[in-house]
Amino acid sequence: MPHRPTALLCCAALFAAGGCTTVSASADRVPKPAGHVLDAAALRAAAVTGADLGSGWTVTVAAPEQGSAAPPAAREAADVPECQPVLDLLAPAGARSGPIAEADLSAARAGRPRETVHAGLLAFEPGRAELVRSALDRLFPRCRAFRSTPAAGPARGPAGKGAPAKPVPVLHRLQPSDAAVPEGVDAVTAFTLTDESGGSAVSRRVVVARVGAALALFVTLGGAREPVPAPDERLVRMQAARLRAAQR
Repeated sequence: MPHRPTALLCCAALFAAGGCTTVSASADRVPKPAGHVLDAAALRAAAVTGADLGSGWTVTVAAPEQGSAAPPAAREAADVPECQPVLDLLAPAGARSGPIAEADLSAARAGRPRETVHAGLLAFEPGRAELVRSALDRLFPRCRAFRSTPAAGPARGPAGKGAPAKPVPVLHRLQPSDAAVPEGVDAVTAFTLTDESGGSAVSRRVVVARVGAALALFVTLGGAREPVPAPDERLVRMQAARLRAAQR
């Protein structure tokens, strides 16, 4: 399964930093008006910047795809249908269904490469973002473990005329996590997803934060046997503030 932008909020770190409420895997604040729907250009403009975060931070916003020469990525299917929303949420942009616009970015801090955060900003029609987020809450009890098989790889051999690379099935282990709702965020769902394939494993800590009619996904990566770092709480709050302002 491709690894792309999206992270889990560390309760202890957020509590120490202040400005949030400690809650379980999913949490909500009093709903705020959704505001107008953002397009891709507005999402890119709303992406957090290095200047927002302070010295030592570098933020890279992915350039928009040009034209349609590249085929969309194949949709990866879960063997447990109820678990499909997890794969769809973390899929490459070309394989997504649901958002009407998207912008991707990464935020890295000098000297702390393991703490790099990958993020995706997704815009939806009014009401749809909360439906997508809350669907995750409902699937946790049924989706502790499930499998998927990626699409077949490119053909092997000269000029790509050989047999296509055989896809390797992936075992996904899903664990909901305690979360916190930073100021400016309407609702949060957090979880850890560990992907095991071909003898290797990668874990992702994911936080799905709803801000009006948009979702902000934050992801940090780590191995299965090492703690996955939480995304910086200031990054989450600053990105939420920029999304909120863009929807006014």
